Amino acid sequence: MPLALAIILLSIPARPQSAPNSQVSANDLARRVITNELTFQDDHTNWMYRLEKEQSGKKRVEEIIETKEGSLSRLLSIDDRPLSAKQQEEENKRVQELMTSRSAQRKLQRELEDATLQGRRLFKMLPDAFVFGYAGDDGNMVKLSFRPNPNFHPPSMEARVFHDMEGEMWVDCKQERLAAFSGHLTRDVKFGLGLLGKLDKGGHFEVKQAEVVSGHWDLTDMNIEITGKALLFATIGMRKNETHRDFYQVSDDLTLAEATDMLNRKTVVVDSH
Repeated sequence: MPLALAIILLSIPARPQSAPNSQVSANDLARRVITNELTFQDDHTNWMYRLEKEQSGKKRVEEIIETKEGSLSRLLSIDDRPLSAKQQEEENKRVQELMTSRSAQRKLQRELEDATLQGRRLFKMLPDAFVFGYAGDDGNMVKLSFRPNPNFHPPSMEARVFHDMEGEMWVDCKQERLAAFSGHLTRDVKFGLGLLGKLDKGGHFEVKQAEVVSGHWDLTDMNIEITGKALLFATIGMRKNETHRDFYQVSDDLTLAEATDMLNRKTVVVDSH
């Protein structure tokens, strides 16, 4: 939902310190890093990786393959146990239905495009939504604290979250890439006087990315814990931990059919062991 997406895309700020490079203000560095990230998002290379996630008390491990038509996943285990014969059959059926249903494929493509556009729009606002300050360094890594910019006027419901968030951002200064971004809500965030939704004070998140292979940065960890309400009485409760690992580049022109074949072959190899 939009409220949760705003949280995902985005700690008390540390005491401000002097800039490691006096020629670059913290706000300018943050803007350069965000611009750099947006530029690299236009890199449409596709990757296969292992996704380990824990949500609502359940652990799941999936294999993910990105294609030009969207990402395809195959479930490998639940709560550290391999799939039963019945679960494997259900997973095979789910993947096969995606391959034979044009409407399902179109939905997958729309979800990819919508998430990409909305995510870029929110991410692009960060340099204007926050005031940044230098808060420390560790080798090539520099820590920036951030707090709401009082002169920022949120243009959308999702962007309103920025007005009540503080946190910190770690930057790889050598490559000017974003290494980590974490924040917490300093007070309740209400939408439509609370009728459309509310996120509770104290909700927090952290995302990390790294150079997983030479020249390619990608998301490696995401931790989210938020509570609140949506649409009058529906409860929001999200506690999610994700780890992305074992990245392997695949063809930029990979299709869903080819990705399915790759996942099937890999599953057979895993089962044989």
